[in-house]
Amino acid sequence: MAEKRDYYEVLGVAKTATADEIKSAYRKLAMKYHPDRNPNNPEAKEKFTEISEAYEVLSNPEKRQRYDQFGHQGVNFGPGGFDFGRDFSHFQDVDLTDILGSVFGGMGGGFSGFGDFFGGGRRSRQVDPNAPQRGNDITFRLDIDFDEAIFGSERTLELALPAQCPDCGGSGSADSRRRTCPTCGGAGVVIGGNGFFQVRQTCQTCGGSGSVIDKPCRKCRGTGHIKTPQHISVKIPAGVDSGSRLRLAGKGGGGVRGGENGDLYVLLDVRESNIFVRDGLDLGVSVPVSPALAALGGTVSVPTPEGEARLKIPAGTPNGKVFRLRGKGVPSLRGGSPGDLDARIVIEVPANLDRKQKAALEEFQKLSTEATFPEAQTFANRVKVFFSHRDKLRK
Repeated sequence: MAEKRDYYEVLGVAKTATADEIKSAYRKLAMKYHPDRNPNNPEAKEKFTEISEAYEVLSNPEKRQRYDQFGHQGVNFGPGGFDFGRDFSHFQDVDLTDILGSVFGGMGGGFSGFGDFFGGGRRSRQVDPNAPQRGNDITFRLDIDFDEAIFGSERTLELALPAQCPDCGGSGSADSRRRTCPTCGGAGVVIGGNGFFQVRQTCQTCGGSGSVIDKPCRKCRGTGHIKTPQHISVKIPAGVDSGSRLRLAGKGGGGVRGGENGDLYVLLDVRESNIFVRDGLDLGVSVPVSPALAALGGTVSVPTPEGEARLKIPAGTPNGKVFRLRGKGVPSLRGGSPGDLDARIVIEVPANLDRKQKAALEEFQKLSTEATFPEAQTFANRVKVFFSHRDKLRK
């Protein structure tokens, strides 16, 4: 299964986008990929489902908060993943006539809005080149042990993060001032072409910032930032998994000219355990037992996150038999019930036998009959039938 894309990336919005910006981005994409406008196009249908799933999460403050903190794992839609008919609760935003009306309607009943829609109408709002600017969001990958993922832990990250340059106050200019770009007039983009279709391009003079500096700051070389070592504490909750994402608000790149800091996203990679195998909230463990215990029955010790559990196995337990221990798996991030633990019995062949042990096994072998090992006898009978059939076909 392909890895899910970041929901903000799916909608093409920043992680700081407002509810209105998210809704606007969704409606534009929904109009483009709506099944009514793309009949018999499975790719468009998949795209429409993807953007609908992203909007369902990001338009809901509670779901968005869980997603920002834990990533896709924090908003699991359950078996089968996102189901449009079951999970989507914003049908008023996906009606085709409503979507078309939001773009072409409200204009006196005609299509005079085409000019604005294709960029030939209103100009981009000019931005004050010396206005506060929010810092960038930063993603940091952190490897943690399996035990940390199960029980939770605290880590201290030592990072060199961009902070506002103290010499220029984040302006990037030696005289602490930026001026409006003369090429784009502060818009950050230039519009080329003429007639009905026009093309917007990032301004090459200012790189899209809308402003330029005449004399770059020597300390930051005009960037407005300098790398500063920082020690950041992060609390890892119990139940995280590889791909879980933790959001540390205001711990990302420093803002400039009084702007707020960006956020730091810690993306977790969990190392494999040498005891357990994990599948979501469920755990699996192989428990070695002696042939005698498997044959006669008894009690074995099974490791679980809560401690050792005593498991009673019946006489004649075969190799590979799985026993499920309810609620002994991984704790849930969202406060639900923990997963289960599957204990798989592995019959271990005796090794390093002394003389008495060998003699005892030899005596046991002499006393054994076909009924002692029914599976071996069944296998032998099937082999005889196979070769008998072969011989008949060769005649």
